Amino acid sequence: MATWLITGCSTGLGRALAQEVLAAGHNAVITARDTATLTELAEAYPQTYLAVPLDVRFGDQVIAAVDTAHQHFGDIDVLVNNAGYGYRAAVEEGEEDEIKQMFETNYYGAVRMINAVLPGMRYRRSGTIINISSIAGQRSAPGSGFYAASKAALESTSEALQQEGEPLGIRVAIVQPGPFRTDFAGRSLRQSADPIEAYAETAGRRRKEHDTSDGTQPGDPVRAAKAIITLAETPQPPMRLVLGSTAAKLAEVDLNQQLDDLMDWEPVSLSTEFSTEAD
Repeated sequence: MATWLITGCSTGLGRALAQEVLAAGHNAVITARDTATLTELAEAYPQTYLAVPLDVRFGDQVIAAVDTAHQHFGDIDVLVNNAGYGYRAAVEEGEEDEIKQMFETNYYGAVRMINAVLPGMRYRRSGTIINISSIAGQRSAPGSGFYAASKAALESTSEALQQEGEPLGIRVAIVQPGPFRTDFAGRSLRQSADPIEAYAETAGRRRKEHDTSDGTQPGDPVRAAKAIITLAETPQPPMRLVLGSTAAKLAEVDLNQQLDDLMDWEPVSLSTEFSTEAD
């Protein structure tokens, strides 16, 4: 039995993961800004469930949540940074306050959680940190530049953390989901208030009022949750786990494009070094 701490469990992937972790017999510290949304899990798993109110934008709440988890279950074995939301806007349409608030949750909130659990994991020389990113963190799309940036920042930090933590027995992995059948588009997606007509055929096509994908996404959140549990239980997890056929195809396209560009432009890349011979 392991103890998991999962953020953002009121709905979607976080809720599915909490359910599957509890069903697998683990302890689960489940967080949400409103824990009233989690009562049915408390009734089903009274001995292994703990709900903690948490808004990851606030450092005092993060510290209190981790302290409560330690007091109730002891050590935290697995941290899953799932709390987050989307923001759609063409780059020119982006509202600074909205962008900052999203980064406070998607990026800085995850960093706060990581820094709160690391001392215990360092002391024990064991622990797993799983950061829920998005395939957008690897390959952005029109209208998703700022959301993708928040996820790309989390991925870059995760890569560094993996190298820093591995000698200390701490494992780090990134999960890159594609579209899953959750209420992300309806409940967890914001957008710019003032669209610019010039972007109607690019970013504009992905505005909420034009998005017809809700309820038809190919990804199953329960199966995604099971995959994340498998990831956590793997002795040597991959740096990135892509979830879903859409994400897998986008990742392949992106990596192939990067490799093609690298090879095509290699002569120019190598031409920029100091020459050891007379030109």
